[in-house]
Amino acid sequence: KMVQVKCASWSQKKACIGVLGEIKSVVESLDQKLVTGNPLNDSEQEFYDQCDLSGIEQKEQHVRSEMQKQVEEGKITNYDKKRLLTQVKERLTNLDSDIADATKNKKPKKLEKLKMQRGKVTEREKNLDNITPLPPIPLRFQADIDKLRKEMQPLTKMEQAAKGRLLTLKETAAMTRKEEIEEEIIDFEEASRGWFEEDEDFQTRVDASRAQGKARAKAIAARKTKKVSSGASSSRKPVTNWVLPGAAKKTSRPAAAKKKKSASVNTFAAMMMDSDSDSD
Repeated sequence: KMVQVKCASWSQKKACIGVLGEIKSVVESLDQKLVTGNPLNDSEQEFYDQCDLSGIEQKEQHVRSEMQKQVEEGKITNYDKKRLLTQVKERLTNLDSDIADATKNKKPKKLEKLKMQRGKVTEREKNLDNITPLPPIPLRFQADIDKLRKEMQPLTKMEQAAKGRLLTLKETAAMTRKEEIEEEIIDFEEASRGWFEEDEDFQTRVDASRAQGKARAKAIAARKTKKVSSGASSSRKPVTNWVLPGAAKKTSRPAAAKKKKSASVNTFAAMMMDSDSDSD
């Protein structure tokens, strides 16, 4: 479970494998040092006591299994897909070079083996091309960031309204809180960074989070504007229809028909809204 939380993407797992391999090499070199009768210094002994070679190998096997499963299920991001395709293309280039050498040196068995390998790698490239990448993985503390952004919305509006004039004490305190919120959001973004995550991959996730926040704030502002507009129109005084003596009063049937027509329009609008929401 820790691998899924801390190393959510394929690229992070790939980097994790590299680190595990380095740790494994160090432990093996310390083993060799002990075998030859050379004692370990204090730092080496402390490191050696904390590392279990068989445990490292099990972790390495588990992470590799998770990587393979992630690709087979198509659960890779655009950044992962680019890295995988680059890796495959490099492998194909090396195989083409080996095939050319085997052909030149007339080694039919080796040539046949290399061609089979190339066929498998080509199939892997095709499968990767057919994968539709997942959107950037959400930040781990996205819920906390959303709460802070919600708190900051009225403060941002206040700041925009106060431009060009001196701030009141209340507004100054509000702007101080706005700066604090911005710092807290950055802290939560940094805390959301996964293990072994590359800067480019992490920045893509942060940019996606910020774009989502801007879109949400814009939608909320639009709904508030629409609500104020509809409230203003509904507060208008009704028009009084004066009836002169001797004049016939208008029947209420046209009004009823109008009400019926309005109800049917509202029903249709509601259906359209449901349809739109379902399509989302």
